[in-house]
Amino acid sequence: MADECFRHPRLAAAYDALDPDRGDLDAYMRMAEEFGARRVLDIGCGTGVFALLLAGRGVEVVGVDPARASIEVARGKAGGDRVRWIEGDATSLPALRVDLATMTANAAQEITDTRLWHRTLKGAYEALRPGGRLVFETRDPDRRAWEEWNPQRTHRVTEIAGVGAVESWCRLVEVRWPLVSFRWTYVFGSDGEVLTSDSTLRFRGRQEVEADLDAQGYVVEEVRDAPDREGKEFVFVARRPADDRQLTGRPTPLQGG
Repeated sequence: MADECFRHPRLAAAYDALDPDRGDLDAYMRMAEEFGARRVLDIGCGTGVFALLLAGRGVEVVGVDPARASIEVARGKAGGDRVRWIEGDATSLPALRVDLATMTANAAQEITDTRLWHRTLKGAYEALRPGGRLVFETRDPDRRAWEEWNPQRTHRVTEIAGVGAVESWCRLVEVRWPLVSFRWTYVFGSDGEVLTSDSTLRFRGRQEVEADLDAQGYVVEEVRDAPDREGKEFVFVARRPADDRQLTGRPTPLQGG
């Protein structure tokens, strides 16, 4: 289930303006170029910012997200017809063969259920061509990012064209390790409507993520630092082997088991 900030039509329409700094996507754009990706699967594409950046460079993109309101926002943007949008998740994709699969921002951590996480990794694996890569980020649990999720640090007022002023802030709700829950509150100045969006992220350590990737047949090529949050996040680069038989007889996700 997607968070309310992605599912509610009013919040989805305002989402890009409320979170305008997407400098985190620069590293993903560079990796798409580095890996020579011509076909990309963007898992948890949200309002389509990254997918449309890729499409603007001539990349063939499939964007998948469970939130219909966000998909509709993405589809309605300039260039939206260049992307194949799918309402859903990576566990039930049509037949694909992509060079690169991505989960940007919080997409990986928002998958809190362990079985669904493993099925998502499997779905991405099956969508990749042999030799293709999965790239995603997750916060380093040791940095305790949630300690900064409070109104004092997050409060802001955003002027949005055609909408007016929107006041917003975040409050930590609960830490029940490895799950961390928090709530964003939005106040629309034009009519006083107050909307809230509850979120829960699952924090996974580096060794846990590497073990999960290995169990699904990936080869972890590299764990990078997020350039926009140095020392705070892991960026995993995992590859589907060019020859699945490299896996020393262990059943791959395509073979069953």
